[in-house]
Amino acid sequence: MSGIGWPDRAIGAVVVLVLGALAAIGLSQHASTAAAPRTSALGTTATPGSGGGSAPGGDGTPAPATPSSTTTSTSTTTTTTPPPAGPVTAVGDSIMIDIQPDLEALLPGVRVDGLVSRQFETGIGIVQADRAAGTLGQVLVVELGTNGSVTSADVDAMVAAADGVRRIVFVNVCVPRPWAAPDNQVLADGVARHRDVSVLADWNTLATPHPEWFTADQVHLNPAGAAALAGLIAHAA
Repeated sequence: MSGIGWPDRAIGAVVVLVLGALAAIGLSQHASTAAAPRTSALGTTATPGSGGGSAPGGDGTPAPATPSSTTTSTSTTTTTTPPPAGPVTAVGDSIMIDIQPDLEALLPGVRVDGLVSRQFETGIGIVQADRAAGTLGQVLVVELGTNGSVTSADVDAMVAAADGVRRIVFVNVCVPRPWAAPDNQVLADGVARHRDVSVLADWNTLATPHPEWFTADQVHLNPAGAAALAGLIAHAA
């Protein structure tokens, strides 16, 4: 009998069905493999379609990169140490400037602070500042009063400002000014009140007989007068 019988056709149909099923299974496995996440060579997981960027933040924007290191800036602080206190501190006005070279020669290490037209009350603040800074000497020379009146309260305030010194030398004044005599009385009385710590360098008594020690204004000193006043102060200090 010619042609393919029904048994052969049945077997062929079964073979076709089996091959189709196998083909369907293969396609399914391929699709699953293509959709699975891949692990990159750096050890991070990349999901298809993510573009390989950083993980986004909560608002959908890329999260900022974390710095790999932190740089610390170190500043250097320079501390300025005040100069050490000398044995003698001398505070005065322009007369102190006149005698400064002679005083420095007679009292090595003396710290001289003179200023033109300085008033007594200004000198109190200078002594307070020196004491606070630790630069006030053990002996304080106060040559003030040339430029104005001095009160008893001024003298007491100066003694208080210099608390802790061994001696305060108050220099009185010799100038042709109406406040000269009252100032000299105030200074003498102040020294008497504070005799435990203060002494008077009586420049007025020493200089009055010697007008030749002064310049033309009868206030400032020429070299002879400067040497005389510096010697008087050095002896008292």
